[in-house]
Amino acid sequence: MSMQRVERGRKLKVLVAKLGLDGHDRGAKVVARALRDAGFDVVYLGVHQTPESVARTALEEDVDVIGISILSGSHIELISDLMKKLREYGVDAPVIVGGIIPPQDYDELKKLGVVEIMGPGTPLSRVVEVYRKLAEERRKRREEGEER
Repeated sequence: MSMQRVERGRKLKVLVAKLGLDGHDRGAKVVARALRDAGFDVVYLGVHQTPESVARTALEEDVDVIGISILSGSHIELISDLMKKLREYGVDAPVIVGGIIPPQDYDELKKLGVVEIMGPGTPLSRVVEVYRKLAEERRKRREEGEER
């Protein structure tokens, strides 16, 4: 399988951001770099983002996957707000959440629409694999929708 799948000449595109007041961005930067090195086009928003800014950028950049890093403990509220904004803007990109997320909150995040949760220690090869799979699935759905 090619490292750089393209849709009409475009690399798979992901957005990586830190929601809320959490200023620790080392993990998000490591993930963003690993994805870039694997051939993705990466939009890195950095720290202190709002659900509004992430949703707007996801729409404007037409990203295939959204990766959110949260360490602050306010993940349920922030992700709930983000998912509402994504629906409001009509963004259908899957959302992955990474960071320190208590396992007892996984089900709630999944109910909100998060497709994958990755904690500290997730191998970067697994991160790249999951992002690639989700991005390619989204591209395929969009291509099928265009053919109709």
